[in-house]
Parts: sequence; C-alpha cells; structure tokens
Amino acid sequence: MEDELLKRRTQLARPDVSIEEAQAILAQHYGLSGDLTELGSQQDRNYRVDTSEGPFVLKIARAEYARVEIEAQNAALRHVATRPDAPKVPEVVSALSGEEIVTAAVREETYQFRLLTYLDGTPLTRRRHLAVETVAALGDVAGRLAVALRDFDHPGLERELQWDLRRAGPVALHLLSAMSDVDLRKRIAEAMVGAMRRVQPLMPDLRLQAIHQDVTDDNVVSRADRSGRLIPDGVIDFGDVLKGWVVADLAVTCASLLHHAGGDPFQILPAVKAFHAVCPLTDAELKALWPLIVARACVLVASTAQQLEVDPENAYVEGNAAHEREIFDVAVSVPLDLMEHAIGEAVERSPQLSPPGMGRRLLPELDPSEIGIVDLSSLGPHLPADRWHYEDTEALLLQSAARAAGAAATRYGEYRLTETRLLQASAPRTFALHVDLCLHGQTAVHAPFAGRLHQRGGKLIFSGEGLHLHLYGVEAADLAEEAFEAGARIGVVPGDPSALGFMRVQLCTTPELHPPAFAASHQAGAWCRLCPSPSPILGFDCDAALPDAAGLLERRRRHYARPQKNYYRTPPQIERGWKEHLFDVEGRAYLDMVNNVTLVGHGHPRLSAAVGRQWSLLNTNSRFHYAAVTEFSERLAALAPEGLDTVFLVNSGSEANDLAIRLAWAHSGARNMISLLEAYHGWTVASDAVSTSIADNPQALTTRPDWVHPVVSPNTYRGPFRGEDSTVGYVDAVSRKLADLDEKGGKLAGFISEPVYGNAGGIPLPSGYLEAVYAMVRERSGVCIADEVQVGYGRLGHHFWGFEQQGVVPDIITVAKGMGNGHPLGAVITRREIADALEKEGYFFSSAGGSPVSSVVGLTVLDILHDDALQENARAVGTHLKSRLEALGDRFPLVGAVHGMGLYLGVEFVRDRETLEPATEETAAICDRLLDLGIVMQPTGDHLNVLKIKPPLCLARESADFFADMLGRVLEEGW
Repeated sequence: MEDELLKRRTQLARPDVSIEEAQAILAQHYGLSGDLTELGSQQDRNYRVDTSEGPFVLKIARAEYARVEIEAQNAALRHVATRPDAPKVPEVVSALSGEEIVTAAVREETYQFRLLTYLDGTPLTRRRHLAVETVAALGDVAGRLAVALRDFDHPGLERELQWDLRRAGPVALHLLSAMSDVDLRKRIAEAMVGAMRRVQPLMPDLRLQAIHQDVTDDNVVSRADRSGRLIPDGVIDFGDVLKGWVVADLAVTCASLLHHAGGDPFQILPAVKAFHAVCPLTDAELKALWPLIVARACVLVASTAQQLEVDPENAYVEGNAAHEREIFDVAVSVPLDLMEHAIGEAVERSPQLSPPGMGRRLLPELDPSEIGIVDLSSLGPHLPADRWHYEDTEALLLQSAARAAGAAATRYGEYRLTETRLLQASAPRTFALHVDLCLHGQTAVHAPFAGRLHQRGGKLIFSGEGLHLHLYGVEAADLAEEAFEAGARIGVVPGDPSALGFMRVQLCTTPELHPPAFAASHQAGAWCRLCPSPSPILGFDCDAALPDAAGLLERRRRHYARPQKNYYRTPPQIERGWKEHLFDVEGRAYLDMVNNVTLVGHGHPRLSAAVGRQWSLLNTNSRFHYAAVTEFSERLAALAPEGLDTVFLVNSGSEANDLAIRLAWAHSGARNMISLLEAYHGWTVASDAVSTSIADNPQALTTRPDWVHPVVSPNTYRGPFRGEDSTVGYVDAVSRKLADLDEKGGKLAGFISEPVYGNAGGIPLPSGYLEAVYAMVRERSGVCIADEVQVGYGRLGHHFWGFEQQGVVPDIITVAKGMGNGHPLGAVITRREIADALEKEGYFFSSAGGSPVSSVVGLTVLDILHDDALQENARAVGTHLKSRLEALGDRFPLVGAVHGMGLYLGVEFVRDRETLEPATEETAAICDRLLDLGIVMQPTGDHLNVLKIKPPLCLARESADFFADMLGRVLEEGW
C-alpha cells in the first residue's frame, strides 16, 4: 500500500447516525423537518429527506475525509451546473449559518454533514436489461460530464481514494490479503496482474483531469421516453470526484454495465462510442480502456468482501455483491486483446487487417485445383430441406465432396447454418474462425513459417513470430525437436492413404489463447483480428464473402418503391425458413410468430416437390384445360357451406375482396357498401375503399368514396359497447346506418367484414352480431361478404371458417394468404347466380389465378392441412399459448387483454386498464426486443398496440412456450 491513510480508509464503516439523530441535525442546522429514508452508500451514509419544501438528500461523511475533499465535491457540483451541455446535477444547500459543510458530533463521534437538492429520476441498477439507447445515453452522459469537468481544478482533487484506478493494483493487493475465498482471490489476482501489465506502458500517455469516477448505473437518474425506456440525463453522488485518468471515468461506467449485459461484454460498446463522440479518446486511452474495466471489476469484488467484513449490516453493499461478482465474471470471460479490437472497431480506430505472410504452404502435396469447397451457409446448395440441423451433416458433406474431388474444405469466415440452434434467446456462434478439411490419410503437413511445435489440449500448436497455428487431427512428426524451419514436415494426417480423415486449421495471433471455433456475428469482426484466415498458408481461396445486409437494404431502397415497407428499422436479411422458423444470412434462427402467409410452414418438402414437378410439366393460364384447376375448384367448393359451389381463382386477398365487391354490385344492381371502421381488406381501388384502418392508411377516414358507409367497429374490448350485452348497441349502429341509406333512397349492394376482427388482433365479434346484420342486409337484397383472408382456412383451430364461430353462412367467401403458403393465390367462393351476374360486365380472367402451378400449390396445401392435422394443432397449441399469455396478463398491468382463438391471437398493451390508453411506443419497443431474443413479431391495430400472433399452423408447443417465455422476459426485464 502506498499510503497508510488509503489503507485505513478501505477499512471504514459507514457513519453511525440514526434517522432520529439525522432529523435532529436537520432541524438544528437547516431548519427542516420531514420523513427520512436511507439511501445506499459504501462508506458514507445518505438519507432522502421529504419536507414540505421538497425532497433533499442529507449526506454524512466521516471525519477521516478531509474537509477540502468535501469542498471539492461541492465546487464540482457548482462548476458542472454552469457548463453548457452538461448533465443535470444536484444543487448544494447552505445551512442556516451559511456554511455548506456542517461539522457536528453524534454520540461523541464527529461527522461532516451536507444537504443537496434531490435529483428526481430512476436509477438503472435494478433494471436487468438496458436497451442500446439506454447504454448509449449513459456513455453520452459520462462523456458530457468529463467535458464539463475538463477545466475544473481544486486542491481537494488530490486524494487518496481506493476507487482511483491509478492505484488499482496496490488497492487490490491490500484488499485481497483479507479475502477468505482462496479461489476467487487467485482469479482476481491473476486478472489484476494481466490488466495492469497492459496499462503500465500506457500510463504516461493517459490524460489527467478532474473526473467524477463514479458515473454508474446506480449514480445516474433517468427519464422514461415514450416507449418506457430509461434515458439517463442526470448524475448524482460526486463523492469520488478526484484528479484521475479521463479514460478511467469511462472504465467505471462500462464496468457498471456488465451486469446488465447478459454475459456479453460487447454490450458496452454503444456507451464507448457515445462517450468517444463527445469526449474523444486517444489511441493509448482506447487500448487502456478494457484493462481498466477489468481492474475496476477486481477492485469492486475485493472491496465488497472487505466492506462486509467491517460493516456486515450494510444492506447496500450486500445487495450489490451479486451483480458486482457478475461484473467481474463477465470482465474476465474474454481475452484482453479481443476487447481492445472490439473497442477500436466501435470508434472506427482499428488498423487495417493484414493477412499473415504466405511463407510456405501447409499442405504442399495437395493440388489446390482438386479441393472441393463445401458451402454450409444459409444459401448453401449442400443443405437441402432440414439437413442443416443433423449432427453429422458437416462431416458427411465434407466426405462426399472429398470423394468427388480428392479433398474437401469448408470456408473460413462463413456463417454456418449447421451451427445455428432453434429457440435460442441469444445469437449463436456461427461464424467459422477455422477451416475443416477432409483429406486422405498420410497427407503430409509442413511448417508454413519457422517456429516451435508443442501439444496442448488434444491439438498441435505451431508457434512462430506473432502467429500461432492450431492443428486438430494431425499427428506430430517429432515433438522432441526444438524448432522447425519453414517448409519442414511437422506432422501427418493419420490413417490409411485410401481412407479419409479430418483436419482443422486455425490461426491465432495471441499466445496461450485457446480460440473458439466459432464466433457470434456481432463479435466476428474482433475475433477475425485474433484468428485471421488460414487461406494464405493453405494456398487456395477458402474465404467466404461476408453478407452485407445493410448494403442490400440500401440497394432495395434505391429502386423498390418507398410505400412498400419492410419490417424493422434494421432488419435481418432472411433468406431461408423451416417450419415455424426463419434463418438470416448470419445463421441466426428466428421464431416466426407473425407470418400467416405461410400456413403449413416454411420450406415444406412436400410442397416444394409438388411445385417443382408441376413447373417441370406445365404452367400457363387458366383458360387452358387441365386437371389441377378442376380438382382445386372442387376441393374449395366442398369446404364451403352448401350452396356456395362456385369458385373464382385470383392472385391475392386484395383481388379476392375487390372481385367480391364487384360481384355484389353486379348481383344487386346497387353500389352502396357497408363496412366496419378499423378494418383492412386490401390495396386495390375497391378493397381499399372499404378499408378504414388508419394504421394502414392515415387518411382512411377522410378519403372514402361516397358509396362506402362505415359503421362503428364491434370491438368489445375498447369500442363504445363492451361486454356480453354489447351486441344490441353494435347492431343498432348498423340499423341506423341502413335506415339513413333507406331514407336517402340509396340501394344497398352489400356488407363486408371479417368474421373475427383480425386487424384488432383477433377479437371475436359480439355473439349474434353477424346473424342480425346479415338479416338486415339481405332484407335490402344486399350481399354478405365474409373476408376470411386472415382468419379462415383452419387458423382459428376450433373452426375452419371464421363465420362458423358466428353461426352464419355468407353469400361470398374471400380467402387468400395461407391457402398458397406464400405463393400468390386467392379465391372467391359464392353461389352460382351471384357469379353469373358478373357476365353482364364481360368475362373474368386472372393470368396466374388458377394456373397449373397455383392450383397444385392450393391442392397440396389442403392435403398437408389434412394429413398433418394442422387445424387440430392450431386448436391445441393455440389454446395452450392463449392460457400462457393470459397468465402474463395476471403479472403485468401493461397486458390489457388477450384476444382471439387458435393460432390467431392478439395481445393488447395499454398504459391504463381503465382508460385503455394504448401503449403504442411500448409495443414497438417490445417487438424490437423480441427480435433481439430471436422472435419475429409486429404490432397491429389502429393504435399499433396489439401483438398480432399468427404463426404457421405447424407451430410446436415448445415454440409457443418459447414465445411466451420470451415475452414474459421482456415484460419483466424491460425493453
């Protein structure tokens, strides 16, 4: 220990001042009275004081802290308050005597008292998850405070403080001497030695100034934005202010974030980037940052152990112990080199990668032209159907390619689909940091550069100058040799020359590091710097081209019309699917809970085979005579109620609804249509006209043509009439609209609605509603259209058609989306006389509607629905999922209601269950957080506050549970 004062300070307990004694001090020296609540502190004692004049904080320090140090804290607060762009800080309140620091004795012990204004807001400590925006805002606050303190000076800044990272080594050594946990003591000592070894040569180049030294999740106050995310904007507790390294300020901030990181240290990078943007760091400071974070973690854990020994009743310290241990565990979980590269990349200060020198070839006997390269990416042609998830896939594909070409290799830098995992909340490690080869036995392995050979952990390591070659599946030539020249034979692939064996090649720039075989996508850039491509020493190009999802999105936006939106601001590039799962080009699997287009699941081999066969035979328009269109029309008619025996085939739901409206016009001879407010029916002129959802068209309510007559939405959750007796009110609304139309002499063409209110999240219509409305419409010779595009075709589980839930039979059924499983296919099913009425306007024709391929698609989907019992699955899994979601409503007030049935469900989020204020921004943020956890979900409804849950009907129960678990996690941890 450099200073006995510092040693004594590490052993100080908090001031022993009770609430009653603190109240007496307040009354005597400040003329205040109120309720006191203790706030946490390591070695001070702090009370929140609620008075009639507002809240304050009474801070009590021991006499061992020099008065000049406390004066420096007050001066720093005043200084920061005058600086533009500085974060909010508390104000110092003077005592009745005019003093800012009151020295008073309590039970013969002298303490120093100060009063500050209370800075309102929420700390971040107890938030398990912090959004990227929150992390970045914390870094920004720390950076702005560092800038504000840059020109501040005071004699009290020269302090002996255990938190000063300039003294981290000696402090840790002193604290560790009293630690009883031997294993933990050893881990801390090793980590501290490694960290300080990195910092030592950088010390002369680390800038000194006044720093706060404690801008942590516990010492900031935050405001909630509209989505409920916490955004730090104020800093409290200047108790550790001193003259120290600028970069130490950021190190303390970043260390505090590690227990919110879910075990991933890369989660600090938005804070680093934000701090650097307002307070730029030098190269030396960037290199010192991660070692100082590790040092801070070491001191935290050691100090907590020490403090609990001298002050075992300190609930604040005890409460922080678990997350400080987590901070340490995360800090030491990755190599120092890795985080140095990651930090450099985050602030765009990383040097360009230079490939290792070619030297000699590792496998000189191998002809590079005779090596088959196996593609294991999401788009790899070697991974048909579900082959990607078999354990032996990689080995079998390598063997097959080697038999054909003589030898085979995988690709370095490839995101392997074979390494993905389903239903995982974190991104899997799919980025290959190595190359696997399949070679004949006795293939010679030569030194690509001069170096030494040794064996460790079941592999050979050949170490040269700054580069280490890790070899698996290689038998050493002679481990007794001291060194090998470049080109010397160092090993051989074991086995018979006629047999095939496997070998793995990996380079590493860091000695003593056991590099992983794969990296997660967000860590791949930093790992590439530690594990460069072995392509130069192999002598052939085995590097995969990196996907560029952002560049592809930019190209899309240049030429793809702007009204054609995409999900998410920064969407993953999805290129593959399987059942209820989607895969991006980085090998991440997402659970698809929103895709009602893909009814029977993604990548269905039976559907793929049927479509491929039909394409190989014929595809043309439906005016030709062929079997498939006849069979498909028959099947659709058989699914409809008796009398609805005539089928039109089209390309989409919009066209189906457009055609249904035209049929209503032709059959009735009238034009006027009744539709529901908040509904969506499509994008064509007619289907858009009867759509009034402002979520899909903000101008919908003011731009309807005069032949459209919307009536109030029969939304039994947030409409004007609610509960079991709401039917009468909603039916009366339709009756009044029809009466008004009658009075004006207007003839009625028809009424269109979804039989289950899909756009609002699957809300059932009031009991008896359609029966009453259909009767009134038919009294006026109108046509009743059931839009089943979203809710029909078995999705409801309990019913094949949505109108069955209401016990009615429409005159026209429209259907699309799932009936083609993503293929453009829609249908209108009606009575013969209604269909024939269209001939007055000429014949109807759809080029692709009912084509041979479209008809085969439709037939095969129906076969799969039946053979795989998908409607029954929708009922069983949907019922289970709804109960899980309703259970979340019991725990979280944000869940206003759970709507729907089968696999058409809606979770509606509200800020208040009485007023039903929609939680629009929260819903968007929840969807973004769910994407981070591996789930595709989007908001719906006029207020965009409903999760519309409509996955493929093959959804497994375990997938439903994963979705419910992850939604519960988001609601509990935050977004």
